[in-house]
Amino acid sequence: MDEIFSIFLETFGGPIDRQEVPVSSIERYRGKLPNQLLEYWAEHGWCGYGDGIFWIVNPQEYDGVVASWLEGTKYEERDAYHLIARSAFGDLYLWGEKTGASLKITSVLSRSVFDDFEITSEEMDRELQGFLLSRNVDSNDYGDLFQPAKKKLGTLRHDEMYGFVPALMFGGPDTLDHLEKVKAVEHLILLSQITELQPYSFSDL
Repeated sequence: MDEIFSIFLETFGGPIDRQEVPVSSIERYRGKLPNQLLEYWAEHGWCGYGDGIFWIVNPQEYDGVVASWLEGTKYEERDAYHLIARSAFGDLYLWGEKTGASLKITSVLSRSVFDDFEITSEEMDRELQGFLLSRNVDSNDYGDLFQPAKKKLGTLRHDEMYGFVPALMFGGPDTLDHLEKVKAVEHLILLSQITELQPYSFSDL
């Protein structure tokens, strides 16, 4: 295991609900995602970390989610994006084939953060390692609800997330009582259809 991934594991803790990554998936994304990420897939699989607060995922499973969120936005024309990771509450980390780790969507609030720069193929691996090193547990939590949600609802599987019901954008409260364990793909597509994706403004941060 390389040093970068060791530091990532120290930050989050060991994996849960691991899925082996088939060779066909690695080949599907060769040249689209960093070679370093494909090596991590081969060695570690797709799985959750930090008891499931952060997930490295199969992008193919989330193609519909990405398409639904980006349809009609400027991002759709900017790059070809693949979801490489997500949080337990539906923070989506998208990788652009030309722009790297340039787009994050906070699905519960329909907000996005975008860094508009291009990087060379030689820089992709370093960008990926920088992405992993800059993740932390707290920023993937939502209102410190992860531990209470896990205690109340149980540990997530790879295809699940904690979702607010009714959704916050429908006016639902962001309290533990309104969190449910939901299917990630279906819930994320639902959230994408409620309201238009907006960039974060400084007043939100």
